[in-house]
Amino acid sequence: MMTENTVTDLADLGEIAEVPAAPPVSTMPLREKQIDAQGRAYATGRRKDAVARVWIKPGSGKVVINGREQAVYFARPTLRLVLNQPFQVSEREGQYDVIATVKGGGLSGQAGAVKHGISQALTRFEPALRGVVKAAGFLTRDSRAVERKKYGKAKARKSFQFSKR
Repeated sequence: MMTENTVTDLADLGEIAEVPAAPPVSTMPLREKQIDAQGRAYATGRRKDAVARVWIKPGSGKVVINGREQAVYFARPTLRLVLNQPFQVSEREGQYDVIATVKGGGLSGQAGAVKHGISQALTRFEPALRGVVKAAGFLTRDSRAVERKKYGKAKARKSFQFSKR
């Protein structure tokens, strides 16, 4: 003799299947907050030949690069947009002051280096933001760089003009 089991909602399905409830999913343990004596988080960002040392601390959103304001140092709006991407993704615009020193490369590489440094420092100040910033791809160092010139070539790959005679 079989008992008839009817399912009216998902809770009934669990009772019928007699499967124990799944244990709570353990989230990965958060990393430790890494801040110095002045309450700042530090990180190094790199892009092409540029290296940026970046410190962030809670503030009004002021960005200083090599002692100059963000709008003065990066005059192009696209470069300033690149710089602010980590804050936009993590919804922390205007909440942190940034102090950065950048060396090497051109302006585009320097903007990418500062962005990488801000992303790293943000995750050190607020470890909970790591998933959001990592999903946007800002924690990965963009390793693309100029290819070196080879001997016997005019440039990295371009050959000299061929002469038949």
